[in-house]
Amino acid sequence: MGIKIVLLIVFFAVMVGVGMYSRKHATSVDGFVLGGRSVGPWLTAFAYGTSYFSAVVFVGYAGQFGWKYGLASTWIGLGNAVIGSLLAWVVLGRRTKVMTQHLKSKTMPDFFGSRYGSDALKVTASVIVFVFLIPYTASVYNGLSRLFGMAFHIPYAYCVIVMAVFTAVYVILGGYMATAINDFIQGMIMLVGIVAVIAAVLSGQGGFLQAIQTMAQIPSDVTITQGQPGAFTSFFGPDPLNLLGVVILTSLGTWGLPQMIGKFYAIKDEKAINTGTVISTLFAVVISGGCYFLGGFGRLFDNPSIYNEETGAVIFDSIIPYMLSTLPDILIGIVVVLVLSASMSTLSSLVLTSSSTMTLDLLKDRVMKDMSEKKQVVVMQVLIVFFIVVSVVIALNPPTFIAQLMGISWGALAGAFLAPFLYGLYWKKVTAAAVWASFATGVGITVSNMFIGYIASPINAGAFAMIAGLVVVPVVSLFTPKPDKARVDEIFECYEEKVTITKKRSLEVN
Repeated sequence: MGIKIVLLIVFFAVMVGVGMYSRKHATSVDGFVLGGRSVGPWLTAFAYGTSYFSAVVFVGYAGQFGWKYGLASTWIGLGNAVIGSLLAWVVLGRRTKVMTQHLKSKTMPDFFGSRYGSDALKVTASVIVFVFLIPYTASVYNGLSRLFGMAFHIPYAYCVIVMAVFTAVYVILGGYMATAINDFIQGMIMLVGIVAVIAAVLSGQGGFLQAIQTMAQIPSDVTITQGQPGAFTSFFGPDPLNLLGVVILTSLGTWGLPQMIGKFYAIKDEKAINTGTVISTLFAVVISGGCYFLGGFGRLFDNPSIYNEETGAVIFDSIIPYMLSTLPDILIGIVVVLVLSASMSTLSSLVLTSSSTMTLDLLKDRVMKDMSEKKQVVVMQVLIVFFIVVSVVIALNPPTFIAQLMGISWGALAGAFLAPFLYGLYWKKVTAAAVWASFATGVGITVSNMFIGYIASPINAGAFAMIAGLVVVPVVSLFTPKPDKARVDEIFECYEEKVTITKKRSLEVN
């Protein structure tokens, strides 16, 4: 217990210290929200990765999908690395940086308003962000409850409140730069922690080969694969189609999430993008691939404690904590700090995104006139407290509909935003009407499915919403009034601006 408490005290002290150090970067709106648009590759890559993977992934998703799909769930982690990290950086990174800087947009709703010349789009997008990031923020706490109960035997409520307070302190003090530096530190903890945990868990099962052999003897769901043994160690697992839906939602979804895309707004230069692409991808391979790989062995830890006593259903959030409960104290302490790191980094990114969106896209020039730079920063700091308090209240007393909403937050946000953002960076003919259609499609599919349930899995509903948006935007753009050509040409001129670089970066022939 002493080891675990010391690890936590050191962890929280470092977080607050970074907040104090970063205060000088948080005096202006650009500095508070984007770190002055001069954040280097390592900080940006780790900020992207740690915002991507939280306790929701480590405890919830890894436990649930590892149980359902066995070792094939590792494909989810690899999909996160290739599609959610590598391709996201290659396809979106450079163009997002260039166009958002040209448009002087600081948030995703701000981008929609400037790119498509519609203030109404900007306001609507900010409302969607507010509605769907709040429950997602609350869900970040959920993965901590059983882990802290297992490690410290203290009430979940205390854990949530302490985590929220420390997150609020360092985000309010240092803004984006504090979150980026802390994300780097937390990311290093996550890398070391996940490798140590996987090694310890497999060692406890007689080693990797023995664990695989034991897994191969477990029969799968009769309704899917007729119960043949070996399905949980097969290449695509017992249910490849639903596995694909999970890969799409958790990988392609990052392309439309404001807290993820915001990292590209802040990146420094070309070198930072190239280096960041590699770092972010490798980080995702280790963290996400490691989490789902670990979860894939969940059925080796089948135990009455992971089942609901009344219904007999598997409590997926209990699987990973039970797997870890037999580890030595020092490793449990590392795991707790690992999950705390993953959760606090995601939480800080979410509340900073929510507060900046509300301040810059809703309150400024509408509710509050003539807001100075200093006043905007103060309002964002106040809203950070507000968002954290609301998320804590929801996390402590989660009503059923909120619990459902957590699962579809990614689907609604990415379903609404992915297509108009992606096409908006590359295609001049996207119309404002097509953006409205994408908003309606993404939110409409995910919310209606929550109540009607015409798509059995909320995960598949979210994946369908994203793909539907990619179809809806070009189709609607072809049949609706075209945007002003001169204005769009002026926006896209930013890509044609000439720059001078060294020969080590380019070998153009004279």
